Amino acid sequence: MTKKLLFLFDTDAVPNVFDTVVGYDGGADHITGYGGVNPDNVGALVDGTIYTRGGSEKKSTAIFVGGGSMAAGEALFTAVKKRFFGPFRVSCMLDSNGSNTTAAAGVALVAKAAGSLQGKKAVVLAGTGPVGMRSAALLAGEGAEVTIAGRALDKTQAAADQINKRFKVEVKAAATPDEASRVALVKGTNLVFTAGAIGVELLPEAAWAQESSIEFVADYNAQPPTGIGGIDVMDKGKDRNGKKAFGALGIGGLKLKLHRACVGQLFESTEQMLDAEEIYALAKKMA
Repeated sequence: MTKKLLFLFDTDAVPNVFDTVVGYDGGADHITGYGGVNPDNVGALVDGTIYTRGGSEKKSTAIFVGGGSMAAGEALFTAVKKRFFGPFRVSCMLDSNGSNTTAAAGVALVAKAAGSLQGKKAVVLAGTGPVGMRSAALLAGEGAEVTIAGRALDKTQAAADQINKRFKVEVKAAATPDEASRVALVKGTNLVFTAGAIGVELLPEAAWAQESSIEFVADYNAQPPTGIGGIDVMDKGKDRNGKKAFGALGIGGLKLKLHRACVGQLFESTEQMLDAEEIYALAKKMA
């Protein structure tokens, strides 16, 4: 039987261990990781995947693009796809910093619980990182009115502009340099997501517990303290203060299943190009 080979092209200096482990759990028989990959040096690596196997055996080779920077990952993903032509192609997945699978899992779970996000007002606190930006894009794609928040308005606006250009949506930007500004921003909203750094509480429980407009709170931080005070990392639609709460590990269960399923899907054909939209479509089926 032809071995399923997965090649990790990582934009960071060292290939990600997490992606390697989940790649094996997703069905790869052998994984080779390359660090420091960029659009200038990826060509020969791609050529090695597309000019070797032929016929039905070619689908048993696949590429995974990862690394800590979504911008670098997107550029690399584009460069990989440009190398393909005719039958000389293999399936490829983009999941820099786990942002596509994590955001897809979080938004899919909330969307399922809500029934519809059309017209809902959503805020993504600390939303300028990869997971926050992808979450904002997916929420906007579901018809929510989305605002991403960050400490500095120029950086946050740049992130919003990038989202809007890439996904053809209308995400707004807001500056929230301190707790008071974050508390003020979530007033009147229906959905609050937090995608901040480890060990930083972005929103205290008092700020959302009695806010009647808020229906859902979701946090991606798995290490205490949580980004949203008063929720637990294991929450998965748990009722807290009359809201539905989702914690990092409650979301993470679906994220891991989704990541594995995406890897498995790569080996079904040579035509799979898995980015945010494709990964989110699968997440909605699995949620």
